[in-house]
Amino acid sequence: MKQYHDRQEGGRALAALLTQYARQPDVLVLGLPRGGVPVAFEVARALGAPLDVLLVRKLGVPGHEELAMGAIASGGIRVLNDEVVRGLRIPESVIERVAAKEEVELERRERLYRGDRPFPEVRGKTVIVVDDGLATGSTMRAAVASLRQREPARIVVAVPTAPENTCSEFSDEADECVCADIPEWFYAVGQSYEEFPQTSDAEVRDLLARAPEQRSFAPTGSHHG
Repeated sequence: MKQYHDRQEGGRALAALLTQYARQPDVLVLGLPRGGVPVAFEVARALGAPLDVLLVRKLGVPGHEELAMGAIASGGIRVLNDEVVRGLRIPESVIERVAAKEEVELERRERLYRGDRPFPEVRGKTVIVVDDGLATGSTMRAAVASLRQREPARIVVAVPTAPENTCSEFSDEADECVCADIPEWFYAVGQSYEEFPQTSDAEVRDLLARAPEQRSFAPTGSHHG
């Protein structure tokens, strides 16, 4: 069963479940590029909250890139999926090599999307972290770990679709986990969308530029996350 026409519709459905955060001065919405940004844009617009991005890169198993052995996020965060690493006996040297390559891409996107704008100040704020869906959750896990370092008051993980077990795991990891749709049979995030094209860098930049009152947060000095 396709639940949503596209990511925009997924974002609007998700926003409807987050109305208690609407018009709150201390709420910030962070999208995970690239696919999470169109969803996050709809959430931010509906809640009247500023929008920014939190960069995370999946560490794919060489030769099986779609399988995540972990993820990295801004701020030097690395989260490993022990089950995959142990199960496939992936040596540390391979993890290092993949992480180094993804670090380069992470920094490229950071510059592309944010320019010289610092990471927003999140200390003491409620941060809603949005993606277009969760599968294993390793990228979101890295995102949450990266945010914890910055001491927000509350982390809300919010996605239009996710399997039940991943949702319940995040209810422990984050302060709240909102999954708009939990399919009975979950194969991949794309199954919940009729249209699920790759989101481009240009699209991400455009959405960030159009986002409401994006720069209303006081910057954190010269610290680049």
